[in-house]
Amino acid sequence: MTTTAPVPTMPPSAASRIRYGGLIVLMLMGFLLVTAEFLPNGVLTEMADGLGVTPGQAGQTVTVTALVGLIVAPTVGLMFPRLDRRSLLVWMALAAAVSNLIVAIAPNLIIVLLARFLLGAAISAFWAMSITVAARLAGPENLGRGVMFTSAGVSLATVAGVPLGVMLSELVDWRTVFAIAGVLMVVLAVVLRFALPSVPAERASSLRLLVDTLRRPGIGLGMVGHVLVVLGHFLAYTYVRLALERIPEVDASTIVVLLALFGVGGLLGNITIGLVIDRTFAVFAVFAPLVIAVSVMSMILFSGSIVGVGIVVLVWGFFFSSWLIVANTWVGHRMPDRLEAGGSLVVVGFQGGDHPRGRHRRTARGHPERRAGLRDRRDRAARRRGAVRRVQPRQQQGLKGRDPQAEIGVRFARRHDEGVCPVRRRKARLNPSSEA
Repeated sequence: MTTTAPVPTMPPSAASRIRYGGLIVLMLMGFLLVTAEFLPNGVLTEMADGLGVTPGQAGQTVTVTALVGLIVAPTVGLMFPRLDRRSLLVWMALAAAVSNLIVAIAPNLIIVLLARFLLGAAISAFWAMSITVAARLAGPENLGRGVMFTSAGVSLATVAGVPLGVMLSELVDWRTVFAIAGVLMVVLAVVLRFALPSVPAERASSLRLLVDTLRRPGIGLGMVGHVLVVLGHFLAYTYVRLALERIPEVDASTIVVLLALFGVGGLLGNITIGLVIDRTFAVFAVFAPLVIAVSVMSMILFSGSIVGVGIVVLVWGFFFSSWLIVANTWVGHRMPDRLEAGGSLVVVGFQGGDHPRGRHRRTARGHPERRAGLRDRRDRAARRRGAVRRVQPRQQQGLKGRDPQAEIGVRFARRHDEGVCPVRRRKARLNPSSEA
């Protein structure tokens, strides 16, 4: 096993203790950022009506944040090479607050998308710098435990943050929900300023430094594996709900519970793996992707069992939600002198693996013509159900057991025999002798 030196920016006196107060504030920042990122999912219909667009178009407000991450994550160090990282996080929290407040008063979708660009930049900068700040707060020996707090905020947002936004939207207008998120981010920015210590920037960042980091032995190959893990997860996760809907005894409430199990598993995985990752990151770097792959295949094997699917989803969430802890800890121990560059590469790989899911979501669900086709099919199905209900009273007239089409045929035959059939009347007018 390779032995690494301590993080250069870490004073020896601070390495002996963990500043849990600062780590909890980082966790809250991750919680609020991810909650704000996915708020449109919970208020999509109301948001689309308020902006005068289709729900598919309103859904772009979530996808755009991932696109911005591909640009901001590797360049945030280049744009602010000497800015203290505590100050950078404070400014990013304020940027997220401004984004939410603009969305709360935006008159059209264009302004909303521009504001969401600002939120995407704040999220990417937070993730790129979180490993450096976590190393400052927890020390190089406990880097994985420090990263655990930032990742736990994301898992907590998945379990409680997004449902909380949905609950608020039931009580107040969707614009008020975004305004509340903006005010909370302002409060968080103030807390960050006083809870975090000064975190000096590392050596001047540059694109050459990023390329040189990728050229280090094992780093490029590790980043390729990181992208494949994230890409495989999101491609498979896209079809989880579709697979669940094929189980006959599963209704909408059961699907919500099963998907919530993924978040619960992720929160448990963050805490459990985060406590031991500093000593076992090399093991989990191999073991976690294998378990995720087995979980995906198990969804097929246990597709007929709700209990089986629930267990698989729980295990899947346990290992994937802790994947960022594994990747960041691996980077921190392999490159203690380039935490910012390594953290940026991890974020770019994650956003690059997540972005195809956004393209699939737009193609499969967000396209106006596709959504119109779905509405037409739902309307036809509703009319058929209405026709069946209208036929039900006639079952008491000797038609019990017949399907609607058979009932229509019987009615037509009776009208024909009684001489009230339009076709028979027309024939009678044209050929009166046949009636006699």
